[in-house]
Amino acid sequence: MKIQLSFLATSALFSSTVAFMPLSGKSHLATQIHSSAVATDKATGTSFLPEETLERSKVGSPIEKAKLAKDPINAWVDIYEYARKIREGEMTWEEVEKADLDTRLKFVGMLHRNKRTPGQFMMRLKVPNGIVNSDQMRFYADCVEKYGDIGVVDITTRANIQLRGVKIEDAPDIIDGLHARNQTSFQSALDSVRNMVGSPLAGIDDQEMVDTREFCNALNDLVSLDPVTETRGNPMWANLPRKFNIAVSGSRDDFAHTHINDIGLQPCAHFETGEMGFNVVLGGYMSIKRVAESIDSGMWIKADRMSVVTLCEAILRIFRDESERKDRQKARLMWLVEKYGVEGFKKAVTEEVESYDRGVKVYDQQPRPVDKFERRELLGVHPQKQAGKNRVGILVPTGRLSVAECRELADLADKYSGGEIRLTVEQNVLLPNVNEGDVQKLLEEPCLNGDSRLKVNPGFIEGNIVSCTGAQFCGLALIETKNNAEALGKKLESLVTVDRPIRIHWTGCPNSCGQVQVADIGIMGGPARKEIDGKKMAVPGCKIFVGGKIGEDAHLAMDPVKEGVPLDEEDLIPALIDILKSEFGAVEK
Repeated sequence: MKIQLSFLATSALFSSTVAFMPLSGKSHLATQIHSSAVATDKATGTSFLPEETLERSKVGSPIEKAKLAKDPINAWVDIYEYARKIREGEMTWEEVEKADLDTRLKFVGMLHRNKRTPGQFMMRLKVPNGIVNSDQMRFYADCVEKYGDIGVVDITTRANIQLRGVKIEDAPDIIDGLHARNQTSFQSALDSVRNMVGSPLAGIDDQEMVDTREFCNALNDLVSLDPVTETRGNPMWANLPRKFNIAVSGSRDDFAHTHINDIGLQPCAHFETGEMGFNVVLGGYMSIKRVAESIDSGMWIKADRMSVVTLCEAILRIFRDESERKDRQKARLMWLVEKYGVEGFKKAVTEEVESYDRGVKVYDQQPRPVDKFERRELLGVHPQKQAGKNRVGILVPTGRLSVAECRELADLADKYSGGEIRLTVEQNVLLPNVNEGDVQKLLEEPCLNGDSRLKVNPGFIEGNIVSCTGAQFCGLALIETKNNAEALGKKLESLVTVDRPIRIHWTGCPNSCGQVQVADIGIMGGPARKEIDGKKMAVPGCKIFVGGKIGEDAHLAMDPVKEGVPLDEEDLIPALIDILKSEFGAVEK
């Protein structure tokens, strides 16, 4: 089955070889742009599902039934029609079909924040390998500026961008602007393959094993570029049973955090031939019901584009057609791997890869390096492998950027890094290719000094705070996170001294979007009681996790060490100082 999609405004045609590569000049575009009202035939997402999968979907979860009632790809055009009607006064946002408002528009990347900001949305983008340019950063600022205090830009824990405050009537202009700038928001939310995470040091690292940029771009094309119409939005992957995360690591640092992704590609040379490739780990994820660290799949593939794309396509096909469609908590890849058994799943993937007849071979997993390796830092000034060039990591507290800060970063990029800005999963930014002779001038820039939130050399605590969206915008969050996290980081920095970076993650609820289980110290919103005027009263509180690790020896802290801690400074600060002193050698100032 096909649906006639008549794009009501400018739509971009992408070449997979250049898609999402940064553009150095403001006016230069590496894409060919369609004229207005281009009609495109697209197959439906449902049409790719086998009959058996369709039958399971019919008795599946409410979201599965909504996807069958109206195919997800309709949203890519419906958003234009809704916007037109709202602009012309024919309807209001409240009259948008509920299933579209709360479900299908997520396939455009638009998530309705109905509990906090009714009628306004978070728009999530796709930023493969976390690389943007100054023109794109200014465009983000322009998009949200009209929304006042709630119009902000967030860097996410997938090195991605989220625009806050977006209204339906403004969405087409934003989507067209993104497409004209070689980006998209399509298939960035709900049951889609999420942003491709790579190394923020790709191409500039003297310890790099694999340049992740090509792989992230190729995988992004696989899941979001329609090979038939050559437009964004790939119906082949428009009806997955659940969200799906892929991370490609470029070095032993594992800056991509492969251990908490559905597919993690970890660089490793073949033991006998020395050829570079990837060990494949599977099934890592976090949710309200279960947190799972990825497991070895027993597979190794060569580090070439065809092998990487083919393997991921094979796993995605099996996941799409065979995973759970009724219980969404069991619709993640780990459950399917466990159903097969590791060896059984390896066999199924290998057979799927061979059936594509592309000359790709799945090999047995290769032994990992055993010598000691220390994960490096991304903030601050560090030399690149290119002589005379430096990378400069800049703190963006909790990943939250104001309109003014977006423009300041864009100006810095134009002045010092050829317009290129790299995002990290720690929600910070990195300017690559800064000339040695310009470093001091960069460090003296007003927007990086004084009362500015942006810093190149923050303290070991304030520089390592990560946070989910929190209660300001997210209806699921039990507590406000971003504001509390930033304030608490500064407070702790003033109270104790530590001799190394201490990663403190905040998450508003057990879904753990803030990834508290990977942190040195994780703070998760939860119930608490406190005596007030002689009575025990319910107050905002948290659970505290300790001991998560990232890098080669990654480990998740599954159980909290404290529960029911009130968020008030007089309660939380002493508890955290005790942990910092006992577990991390902190000394009070």
